[in-house]
Amino acid sequence: MKKANEEQAAQSYDERREQIKKAALKVFANRGIAGTKMSMIAAEAGISQGLSYRYFSSKEEIFTILVQEAMEQAESAIKNVGQLPGTPTEQLRALTINMLDPDHKLVFLLLQQARTSDDVPEKVRLLLEQYSPKSIIDQLIPTFVRGQQAEEFCIGDPYKLLFLYFTVITGLMLQDVQVEEDYWRKEVDQLMKLITN
Repeated sequence: MKKANEEQAAQSYDERREQIKKAALKVFANRGIAGTKMSMIAAEAGISQGLSYRYFSSKEEIFTILVQEAMEQAESAIKNVGQLPGTPTEQLRALTINMLDPDHKLVFLLLQQARTSDDVPEKVRLLLEQYSPKSIIDQLIPTFVRGQQAEEFCIGDPYKLLFLYFTVITGLMLQDVQVEEDYWRKEVDQLMKLITN
């Protein structure tokens, strides 16, 4: 009985941490680290500020955890592109659809806040250096080159073409334009025309 209670308490603790992280993601994405207070995160999570400190010591701790998780997820998605089924075009199309998923918008906004803020913790600065846009694009170049060799992608410098493509994708994610939900995912074939023959 004691073990069951301990497991239930641990599960409840983990669920509350996730609730706070989800709320923090929304607040940080919209306000940045400098414009966010623990009281705002607690209010978004529907808990008291005092209770939030039982789970996280500071807003900096939550911000760092969120950025680290976002970077790890992005790196995993990029690393696995070459193992996806289909042609290089189909592989990059699948990655693009994943990136344009509405659930990922807050993550993109969080990473944009992290990249442009002067107030980020040192650990976040180091993470951003480790997972720079260049390192992400470098991992996609072999897939892109295979696509060029198969005459699926445009001829030209793979790095420059991928940089242009992902700049457009990121720009779309950061826009606060009112369009129907999933609009850009439906337009992925139009976006792919930037890099395909």
